Amino acid sequence: PRFPRGIAVVSSAQAAAWRDVTAALARRAAHVPITLYPTPVQGDGAPAQIAAAIRRAGRSAARDGTDVLLLVRGGGSLEDLAAFNDEAVARAIRACPLPVVVGVGHETDVSIADFAADLRAPTPTAAAEKAVPVRTELLAALLDDEKRLHITLMRRLQQHRTHLTGLGRGLGDPKRLL
Repeated sequence: PRFPRGIAVVSSAQAAAWRDVTAALARRAAHVPITLYPTPVQGDGAPAQIAAAIRRAGRSAARDGTDVLLLVRGGGSLEDLAAFNDEAVARAIRACPLPVVVGVGHETDVSIADFAADLRAPTPTAAAEKAVPVRTELLAALLDDEKRLHITLMRRLQQHRTHLTGLGRGLGDPKRLL
């Protein structure tokens, strides 16, 4: 969504990716609440736990007020990122009722999760940035809209004044009519 009401994040609470995402969201859209669904992102059992966290986030979306999910993990070796090449993770992403943005690894890292996602980001920070508009850009656009609205209203007001002046001339002098 263009203006998400809340963001679900599936990642490890101890990961640098989680800190990067929270920093990027605080910078760009501090007003958007974030809900972390913590899960191990590597090692034995990680794929099943990642898939379960994605399903939890999808089931809790309405209650938590989230309408986009970020699946993030920083870079690492091919073995470290193996959990994101698992079929269970890909199926959980595809089944998720929320749009899913995957930001796993660095620019050159590609996983099956990237292909299953609604949107791929090259890094966790980029995933956060793709999820929300920049607050300062939105405020600048609102100011531009306000200026255009003011100009349009002043123009319309002048048109109505001109019209009323013309109608007044057509009435003539009220003293003569009396």
